[in-house]
Amino acid sequence: MENRLIYSPVGILIMLGFAFLIAVVVSFLFLDLARTAFTKIGFSWSQALFVLLASLVGSSINIPLTNLQCSTPMVHERHIRAFGVSYHVPVVKSCNTLLAINVGGALIPSLISMALIYRFPESIYYALSGIVLVAIITNRVARPVRGLGIVTPALIPPLCAALAAILMVYVLGAPHDLIFLIAYAAGTLGTLLGADILNLGKIRDLGAPVASIGGAGTFDGVFLSGLIAVLLV
Repeated sequence: MENRLIYSPVGILIMLGFAFLIAVVVSFLFLDLARTAFTKIGFSWSQALFVLLASLVGSSINIPLTNLQCSTPMVHERHIRAFGVSYHVPVVKSCNTLLAINVGGALIPSLISMALIYRFPESIYYALSGIVLVAIITNRVARPVRGLGIVTPALIPPLCAALAAILMVYVLGAPHDLIFLIAYAAGTLGTLLGADILNLGKIRDLGAPVASIGGAGTFDGVFLSGLIAVLLV
């Protein structure tokens, strides 16, 4: 008897429709949570939606800054066959890493944080303290990965930012109205400083063709840390 694979086209369509429905629900849930976070730091619903859409579009835009020349040449292996024998020949190549900054993942969150601090000047001491605290911890846990860039555990920066905001308000006496501002600024600028800026010297020797501050076409910790920190407090 021949082995035959029997499947139901209707069942496959139902599974695809179910997967699409889950994707739509998750997308709307993310949009709603993001808008909620933005409204907590002072944006209206329409402004929050505009900023979120601008960040989503900007996440695919990377502005080139400079080319980083690696300090040590990269050694690659070439496979050469001669008379049926394969030889491994080391080849020394110079390497360059294009350093860029992501619009949606770095520029927009940074501008929002600085605008909020400028709007509420009484927050500058507490916000800077939170930023420094998050930057130190994030820098300690960030790890360079050859061929990729700097990676950071996803939940540590927002947790640190939320704890920093709580510390500033309930221990150091910051006005409670500033707790969301401190959490967002510490989550964005602290992560940007600790994970990316302080590790620029390590990027040139990782062999990555492109290193984007704030994410290479997708959101990284800089964007998400601010929103998650606000939601946590």
